[in-house]
Amino acid sequence: MVVPSADQFQGNAMRVKSGMSRRDLFGAVALSMVSGTVAGSPATAKAAKAENTLPGGSPVIVTSHSDNVLSGTSGAWRIWSLSDGYIEMPADLLRDSQNNPVPQAAEAGPLRLSVNCFALAGPGVDGVLIDSGGGGWASTVGRLEQTMAEASIDPASIKTLALTHTHQDHVYGLLTPDGRVLFPNLRTIVIPEAAVESFFAKAHLAQFRPLLRPVRNGDQVAERLKAVALPGHAPGHTGYTFDTGEDSFLFFGDVVHVPALQFGNPTFSWGYDDDQATARATRLKVFRDAAEAGTWIAGAHLGWPGIGRVVRRGEAYGYEPAAG
Repeated sequence: MVVPSADQFQGNAMRVKSGMSRRDLFGAVALSMVSGTVAGSPATAKAAKAENTLPGGSPVIVTSHSDNVLSGTSGAWRIWSLSDGYIEMPADLLRDSQNNPVPQAAEAGPLRLSVNCFALAGPGVDGVLIDSGGGGWASTVGRLEQTMAEASIDPASIKTLALTHTHQDHVYGLLTPDGRVLFPNLRTIVIPEAAVESFFAKAHLAQFRPLLRPVRNGDQVAERLKAVALPGHAPGHTGYTFDTGEDSFLFFGDVVHVPALQFGNPTFSWGYDDDQATARATRLKVFRDAAEAGTWIAGAHLGWPGIGRVVRRGEAYGYEPAAG
């Protein structure tokens, strides 16, 4: 999602029961974690360890560092959700199928959108980050460096950044709010082919242009990580599927902006969607497919912790976060 100027709008230990599926394991572990608002209260380090007693399974370790970090394991891979902060947007940006402001949103006042990034580590995917947050774009984002420290992730370990698109709250985090390069050992920036032009238009990011690696729908990004076209929101808007062999994840960028209303009303769109009709069709397909397959979804603007599941509810859908 993008706006012309942001600041004018601002901002346990558990035991795994034998017989639990590995897909349920990730959910159960995540549900045991501490969760909270994205607004960045002081971090309180917390840790939890769970032993996977499934036949033939290896130990599973899950660590929750603060209300801004959620981590989980699936097979040999580890997945982190990392808060970069939040932004507040005008309520009239949520539109119905006729492109009219949604009354329910207007009644609630300004919309607070989480800004989430995701990290992956494991065989063939060490040092992968999906989206980089907003950096110095707005005063309520740019917290990724602190959040990574809470998660014990060294920014120097990030070798690949996979962008869903190039709006400010996804790409400006390449630089810290005070202008430093956040990922000094970055080798590759995976970017949707159709988004390269908009990246080049951001002059302050010129030093990163040699790292760009354009991708199209279906391209392999890393071990078990593939690009998937999710059109409608922005040029080349792309998600990334991640299959651990035990769980499937879809990191879907800006398919959803207001989860409290869009799961129950998938035709509600966002005022900054480039093509609202296409964005609606994409959202409906993502919801249907994820609900049918039991895929974990991870979104830049899903409420904290940014990861959960889609469930079918009559003709609409619901969202069950990994931590309540």
